Amino acid sequence: MRRFASEKSRIILAHRRNLYSVVQNSTSPLYPQRFSQQPHLCSSFLLRFFNTAPSPSSSSSSSSSTDSMANDYSSTPVTVDSINPKVLECEYAVRGEVVTLAQRLQQELKDNPGSHPFDEKLIETILVVTRDEEILYCNIGNPHSLGQQPITFFREVLALCDHPSILDRSETQGLFSADSIERAFQILDQIPGRATGAYSHSQGIKGLRDTIAAGIEARDGFPADPNDIFLTDGASPAVHMMMQLLIRSKNDGIFCPIPQYPLYSASIALHGGTLVPYYLDEAKGWGMEISELKNQLESARSNGINVRALVVINPGNPTGQVLAEDNQRQIVDFCKKEGLVLLADEVYQENVYVPDKQFHSFKKVARSMGYGEKDISLVSFQSISKGYYGECGKRGGYMEITGFSPEVRQQIYKVASVNLCSNISGQILASLIMNPPKVGDESYESYTAEKDGILSSMARRAKKLEEAFNSLEGVTCNRAEGAMYLFPRILLPKKAIEAAKSVNKAPDTYYVSRLLEATGIVFVPGSGFGQVPGTWHVRSTILPQEDRIEAVISLFTKFHKEFMDEFRD
Repeated sequence: MRRFASEKSRIILAHRRNLYSVVQNSTSPLYPQRFSQQPHLCSSFLLRFFNTAPSPSSSSSSSSSTDSMANDYSSTPVTVDSINPKVLECEYAVRGEVVTLAQRLQQELKDNPGSHPFDEKLIETILVVTRDEEILYCNIGNPHSLGQQPITFFREVLALCDHPSILDRSETQGLFSADSIERAFQILDQIPGRATGAYSHSQGIKGLRDTIAAGIEARDGFPADPNDIFLTDGASPAVHMMMQLLIRSKNDGIFCPIPQYPLYSASIALHGGTLVPYYLDEAKGWGMEISELKNQLESARSNGINVRALVVINPGNPTGQVLAEDNQRQIVDFCKKEGLVLLADEVYQENVYVPDKQFHSFKKVARSMGYGEKDISLVSFQSISKGYYGECGKRGGYMEITGFSPEVRQQIYKVASVNLCSNISGQILASLIMNPPKVGDESYESYTAEKDGILSSMARRAKKLEEAFNSLEGVTCNRAEGAMYLFPRILLPKKAIEAAKSVNKAPDTYYVSRLLEATGIVFVPGSGFGQVPGTWHVRSTILPQEDRIEAVISLFTKFHKEFMDEFRD
């Protein structure tokens, strides 16, 4: 198998070197003349070429087969014009078409080595072929894909739960920590049939919900009820579940921050509601102003929109701010007064990087203000995908719902039951992040070292990117307080805006596309998150590891300077 992989790599490298020599030799008859004057067009050309050029084995029949497929699909009962218009309205910016193209080309290269002999620089920055050649994915919060290692204790417990027969083997004591073995036994005793492949209760395994509720109570200092916990496949299904519950028609509105995580605009569109925007104040560190909420609420109601809920993302995505507790109190009072459900996206609660800010859950804030179960309707979302754990692919999370009548809770349970249950591995991890090793446990020191190492590294990377953005012409970036992203504003030259319009792209999308073509770095245009009209932003994650972050900064800095020079007014 290793010899086969090595041979694949050798073939790919040979094709790469052949094309690279052509690209580097501007006198070659194979080198398009316009690349000599505009080198950035080379990578763009290659992407377009390999997206359209037929393989040698199929070139003779490509035209006829394409026509045949077109005719076949034209007779099918489902067309773009006949599908649900809500699907067409839905957009999700962090998985844009450029990323989809790169992933498709990567798969084609894997399936057919040498089929796409890309330029050497392009293959090293766009496609993943070996561990040393990877796209610089700064478009999505996916830590493990960029080299972050999982927490050892969490994975040990998960492995033992998935393969419980090894718990009785003598060698297991030497391979796994004593507390991970003990925890695995505890969890397996709570799972029906002691099998992670079995269905569970639709809200999640009761014992795991008990553990999560205890973790919430320890965090907040106020009681938590396991019956309020719904375990889900990440936070996203929980958000969709609440949108299904709250949205009845286009006349129902959901308050969302602008900029916002596109999950919210997408889910509101899919469920047929109306997004009611409130703008965060970039000049005040992406602050959330109650006066803005009041103005937008009044405007929405005057237009016949029944605003039902307020989404708050804290720490912020894509903006990275951490709300002050006083501001949270104002938000709770606003929801109480206006009769709004408070939807609190708190998936980045572990990601706070500045000493003058700390995370407070909205439930803790509401209870500390004296509001009880029947005073305010509140839903808190948590996920195993973020924090220091970054277990995105395991798909685990939960929502805690409070302030809903038994009749409404029964309807929420019914919606959850349609999907039977969330996956058991995700449920286990959700319980582990809310109940990690404690002082005195065998794994405590190693767990603490891993956690602190990840979070301190994220803080350093966030600071480096923030400083790099602010050092560039026409770029301003607010302080990176938390979460996993920066959202710098870019003052684009008029000529660049005109160039974007000429190819029917938003200016920030044009900028990001040019960045990809020149460097292989994938950022997301601010237009995918929403922004004040006439302003342009990009979102970057802080997730490339520290040995890569300098390269990201260097490549981006070089590109930006050249871009500004090219379009200077």
